[in-house]
Amino acid sequence: MITKIKEAVAYIQNIHTAKPLAGIVLGSGLGSFTSGMKIEKEIAYSEIPHFPVSTVEGHSGKLIFGELGGKSVVAMAGRFHYYEGYTPEEVVFPIRVMKFLGISTILISNAAGGMNLDFKVGDLMVIKDHISLFTINPLIGKNIEELGPRFPDMSEPYSNILINKAKAIAAKENIELKEGIYCGVTGPTFETRAEYKLLHIIGGDAVGMSTVQEVIASVHMGLTVFAMSVITDIGIREEQNKITHEEVLQAAKEAEPKLTHIFKELIAGL
Repeated sequence: MITKIKEAVAYIQNIHTAKPLAGIVLGSGLGSFTSGMKIEKEIAYSEIPHFPVSTVEGHSGKLIFGELGGKSVVAMAGRFHYYEGYTPEEVVFPIRVMKFLGISTILISNAAGGMNLDFKVGDLMVIKDHISLFTINPLIGKNIEELGPRFPDMSEPYSNILINKAKAIAAKENIELKEGIYCGVTGPTFETRAEYKLLHIIGGDAVGMSTVQEVIASVHMGLTVFAMSVITDIGIREEQNKITHEEVLQAAKEAEPKLTHIFKELIAGL
């Protein structure tokens, strides 16, 4: 694993030498986020040794290096999911590569289904904690001490400092922010009515098919984490409960400018 990470890092650094301060992971429908960046270099995943290749619509599949909020950043335009057939280790491989490239903070976004009855489509939810019982932990197997400890503490996976800063940024711009617990599931099916109810009963406010494994790997390596969900559909409702991926992408696109502003200001304050 370490050899693969270092080979990927060496390839990237041979093309682009800037050391990014922060990493950004863009969720479904959030690919236009990078239009607000001053882009310096783009590298397709297919060119990077050992990198998986994204197979999902709404994920473009490249590392984008540049400047955002006056700071050097690297953005993943397209992420990897367990449901695509990748192992948990492959899902988090890019997170590990970004850490070895020099990032100390990671900002993660996703599209999620709302389960909190106070939520509506288009809301932004700051993730304050997650429930990972329904996903495979990416740290299973022999621990690599060079990456992190055998038993990482998960009492504060999402930085309270960054959460409070995000709230202040949103308040200044009159952006409404929700806050809640994210439940990670494998997908690729959207949840049944009974599953939505179960996840809500155990404490979930939103549910999605990404993020949790990435956050676990980030915490394992000592990165500071901030994550936000765009509520792209409401799972708990009495009427017809059909959800399409197209609807998810459209809702994410409409909420993107607000999410972009919060991420940009958070990075500017690092």
